[in-house]
Amino acid sequence: MNSAMRMLRMVQLAMLVTILVYGVVGEVAGPRAKAVDPAVTYLFTTLAVAIVGMIFVVRRTLVLRSAESLAIHPDDALTLNHWRTGYIATYVLCEALALLGLVLRFLGYNLQESLPYYAGGFVLLFFFGPKAPQRSPSERPMT
Repeated sequence: MNSAMRMLRMVQLAMLVTILVYGVVGEVAGPRAKAVDPAVTYLFTTLAVAIVGMIFVVRRTLVLRSAESLAIHPDDALTLNHWRTGYIATYVLCEALALLGLVLRFLGYNLQESLPYYAGGFVLLFFFGPKAPQRSPSERPMT
């Protein structure tokens, strides 16, 4: 469990850094801001909302269910793999949200229009850090 937590924290940190790199690359290598099609804005906003929805579904179906089981049976390798996979899938989806901001920047949008995507991916990735599964007080054996 400790090695899985350490690995997930390293992946989380690496992905947080890459989101910051996306912002810098978008500003340095991206084209100058130009007139943009509002339909693209609506499309990317819809994609972002769908990605955020998928993040919460993945967390509910993989991470939280596996965490409940791991709290009772911490040595279950299959459940540990589901738990770890759920976190990695969550992180990938947060990264995809930030990538939408980079794509927008390369399509000619300015920083103010792509910043919510960077910030959303960063904040979600930061707050969904790995937490060790623990039994709730009602599940603990009475002594």
